[in-house]
Amino acid sequence: MDVTRSAALAFRIASQGLRREGPDEAAAVLDLGVQHHGHSVALATAARLPDPVGPGELAWTHRGAPHRHTPGSLQEWAARLRPLDEADAAARLNKAVPEALVAIDRTAAALAEVVTGPMTKGEVSTAVSRVLPREMQRDCAGCHAVHVHEQLMRLAALPAGITVDAGRTMLLTPPPAGWRHSEGPGTVEAVARLVTAAVAVLGPVSTADLGGWVGTSATTLRPAVEAADLAAVTVEGRRAWVTPDALDRLADPPAPPGLRLLPPFDPLLSGRDRKLLVPDDARRRLLWPALGQPGAVLVGTEIVGTWRPSASGTKLSLAVTAFDELRPDLLDDEAERVAAARGLRLAGVTVA
Repeated sequence: MDVTRSAALAFRIASQGLRREGPDEAAAVLDLGVQHHGHSVALATAARLPDPVGPGELAWTHRGAPHRHTPGSLQEWAARLRPLDEADAAARLNKAVPEALVAIDRTAAALAEVVTGPMTKGEVSTAVSRVLPREMQRDCAGCHAVHVHEQLMRLAALPAGITVDAGRTMLLTPPPAGWRHSEGPGTVEAVARLVTAAVAVLGPVSTADLGGWVGTSATTLRPAVEAADLAAVTVEGRRAWVTPDALDRLADPPAPPGLRLLPPFDPLLSGRDRKLLVPDDARRRLLWPALGQPGAVLVGTEIVGTWRPSASGTKLSLAVTAFDELRPDLLDDEAERVAAARGLRLAGVTVA
């Protein structure tokens, strides 16, 4: 099947529940996990669901970033996210340490030993660094100290069952009772389940873009892609994957929503095929700057602007930078949802 850009995006938007038709439509994206950054989880779910969802479980999962997952699913995610081999582990750690797979396992064992109650990240880093060898640590100019590599600690936390409490101060919490510590290389079957879950949300997606989303290379991920039950299509001439049960819907995707305000790090913005989502180079630079990522204004299948919030007391204001003309009524309705999701009252929306 050869798929146009607009059909591919309409399909992806529907697959992620952005038509706001109920929890079943958003199930795939909630199963995969929503990245936690500020208020991103509340805003991403508000863009998809008519009512808030429960708090779920928060852990360092995909690419070592904190994600909100369905309660009771973290043991399965620990299996799915195990690197397949040394090359895979080194890629996920950006080659920061030698013997990457061994380093993840040793750090996980150290975390399980030292995290016996809620601890700050700094406290955990200090405690773990005392028991790890020098090659697993780095000189940190900011801290004027030597401590465990940040990404190594993040990738080792889930195998040890360490979760995150993102209250006013982020705390790391011990594993739940009965947690099964995982070690050694992952299995192709388990990583194939990760691939299938990601394709259900990010598809149609190429192997290279899927590898980028996971944090590894296409070559390393390919055995799991081949083991997954996927169907091949082409999008703008590039080979991409969807789940087989999605082919009929991809051939005739549902109409996209009128307008949605997506937070920074929203699942729709997390794919690595950014040029497909936003073809214009200048607009991509505005949407994904080096620092301070804004939210995105989605109308139909197009990103037509960015937005930034400003809170003062119980009031929230939004500043929108429009690439194209926007309907004020639709913008105001969604801005009200953003404010409500943050427990604030909308003070106003400005458009430039």
